[in-house]
Amino acid sequence: MTVFHGISAFPITPTSPQGQVRQAALEGLLDRLVRSGVDAIGVLGSTGGYAYLTLAERQRVLELAVARTRGKVALMCGVGALRTDDAILLARHAAGAGADGLLLAPVSYTPLTEDEVFAHFAAVAEATPVPLCIYNNPSTTHFTVSQSLLARLATLPTVCAVKMPLPADDDPAAEIARLRAALPAGFVIGYSGDWGAMASLLAGADSFFSVAAGLLPDPFLRLGRAAIAGDADGSARLNADFAPLWDLFREFGSLRVIYAAARLMRLTDALPPRPLLALPESYQPRVRLALEALGVSPD
Repeated sequence: MTVFHGISAFPITPTSPQGQVRQAALEGLLDRLVRSGVDAIGVLGSTGGYAYLTLAERQRVLELAVARTRGKVALMCGVGALRTDDAILLARHAAGAGADGLLLAPVSYTPLTEDEVFAHFAAVAEATPVPLCIYNNPSTTHFTVSQSLLARLATLPTVCAVKMPLPADDDPAAEIARLRAALPAGFVIGYSGDWGAMASLLAGADSFFSVAAGLLPDPFLRLGRAAIAGDADGSARLNADFAPLWDLFREFGSLRVIYAAARLMRLTDALPPRPLLALPESYQPRVRLALEALGVSPD
C-alpha cells in the first residue's frame, strides 16, 4: 500500500479575500478528516486552490497539514506550478516537511508538448525521493496525458500512480484494463470526478481522489468502501443519496458547491478565491437538500 491507495480526501483551503490561509478553519477541516479514517488526505489539489495561492502560503498550508496529520493519516501534497523551478522548490519543501506523497499536474499557460511535460515531471521527480502521482486533469490544465506518455512517465523511479479523469466512454473497466497492460505492475490507477466514484471503484480502480470526502468523509467512505468491496447493490443505494450533490457538481463545478456546503455547515465563512464567485444564494436550498439527503444537518 502507498499513500495513493484507497480513498483520498481533498479539503478546501479556507483563505481571506487577500489569499491568506485561515489557520483555525483549515485545522478544523483536517481534524475532521483524521477522525473519519480516510486512507489519505490531499492538500493543495485543485479543491485546495493551489493555483490561487502564493508559494509562501502553499508552504504554510503543508506545514499546518503535517502538524495535524503526522503519524495519524497519510498526507499528499500538490506541487503543480507554472515554472518547473517552482514545482521543484515546492516538492523539496514538501519532502522536508514530511509529506508522504506528491501530486503533480502539468500546469501551463502556453500549451505544452509531451516532451516538455516529460522533462517537467523528470525534473521534479529527480528533486526528491518522495513518491509522485501524475495528475491528469485536462479540464483545468488543458493537457491530456496520453497513454503513451503515461507509460513513459511511469519509467521515472519515483512516479508510481496516476490520478485520472473519468473516461469519456463511461467504461472505466475497459480503460483500467488498457492502462494495466501499458503500465508497470503495481502502478496505482486512481480516478477523480466524484459522481464516477462508484463505477470506477467497482471496475477495479486502486484509489479515488475525492472532493466530497474532503468535506463529507463519513458518507463518502461508506460509498467508497462498499464499491471497493464489490458490493454493487449496496454502493448503488449509497450513491443514490449523493445524486443531488452530484447534480450540483456537474452543473456548477465541485469547488463552488463544496464552498457553499462548508459555509452552510458553519465550518468556515471563506469564499472561493477570486475571480471565482460564490454559488448564488438562490441555489443554497439545493445545497441544503443535498446535504440533508446524506444525513448532514446544515447549520
